[in-house]
Amino acid sequence: MHIALITDGIWPYVLGGMQKHSYYLCKYLAQNKVKVDLVHFNSSSYDISQLEFFSEEEKKYIHSIVVDFPKPGILPGHYLRNSYLHSKLIFKAIEKKLSSYDFIYTKGFTGWYLIEQKKADKINCAKTGVKFHGYEMFQRAPDFKIKLQHIFLLRRPVKKISKDADIVFSYGGKITDIILSLGIDAKKIIEIPSGVESSIVTTNISPTSSPVKFLFLGRYERRKGIEELNSALKNIKNKNFEFHFIGPIPANKKIEAANLFYHGEIREKQLLNNLIKKCDVLVCPSWSEGMPNVILEAMANGLAVIATNVGANNVLVNEQTGWLIEECTPFLIEEAISKVLLEKPSTIDNKKQQALGLIKQKFVWEKLIFTFLNKINSL
Repeated sequence: MHIALITDGIWPYVLGGMQKHSYYLCKYLAQNKVKVDLVHFNSSSYDISQLEFFSEEEKKYIHSIVVDFPKPGILPGHYLRNSYLHSKLIFKAIEKKLSSYDFIYTKGFTGWYLIEQKKADKINCAKTGVKFHGYEMFQRAPDFKIKLQHIFLLRRPVKKISKDADIVFSYGGKITDIILSLGIDAKKIIEIPSGVESSIVTTNISPTSSPVKFLFLGRYERRKGIEELNSALKNIKNKNFEFHFIGPIPANKKIEAANLFYHGEIREKQLLNNLIKKCDVLVCPSWSEGMPNVILEAMANGLAVIATNVGANNVLVNEQTGWLIEECTPFLIEEAISKVLLEKPSTIDNKKQQALGLIKQKFVWEKLIFTFLNKINSL
């Protein structure tokens, strides 16, 4: 099988949940001897020509095609215009190879021009699928400015690309509901979750002890709900807990308190996983999401989770594995954390055990890749 994987970057050349998903998809396709034309770009200091984050055996099946993203402009809407231009540059880079692909998998706007040409019957090629991470532009926005961007810039092209593609990929949960609401035929939707490598999945949970240790993992981004989380933390009267932040949090978003700890960005895997394992409950209070790697990785390390009911979070978080809250508000976040503090350690441990078991059963890439290949073969 020969697949074109067209993506807006792969981890760690480009950071982000979408990029990490692309990296693992490419990695495990190659491990299963599927030929992959990887179309991507670089925004890091790593030498992208080396593909040093793949094994030598994996690299035998990966053909890297680098198509740089155009430089940002200053006028409103420049990201959307550059995304369309980028999709045209990608099309030109692979146009002569289109007939060799058995399937074309595109992320975000990268396949915009190709899907447009196929829909207009100007080209002949294999079925083309599209994946917009969490269709965040159709989820709730954290402020009015972002809401306007969603409504007037992003929703229309995303809806058109999704309708014109042969296949639309979803993580499941509320993301599938959004896709259906756009008028996409249910037969076109393929639900495949994201996952983790089995090598990072811990064997046993760490028993909960006093004080309970909470964790926020990720970079600062408005939609991640740090402002609301900070308000909640200031209001909680019971201070018998620790809260650990891992990620590049700006100084003006940090709270000075004896029970709050800021570790900064940690890229070294073992150090990161060791710190995660010392915590008990991940807090992911986002306004919008796809299927967050932070939840997957926290559960794989034996943590229970507090999360908002957005994106595909409800595929992972429920009464067995944590606490699902309906909205990103300071009150609901405070209420959830306070509820955890009243729980018996054994109750928290049971949720941690269920979370770990769920990851082992359904969310490891070594299993997910066969689900993906079976779906593609069935087309």
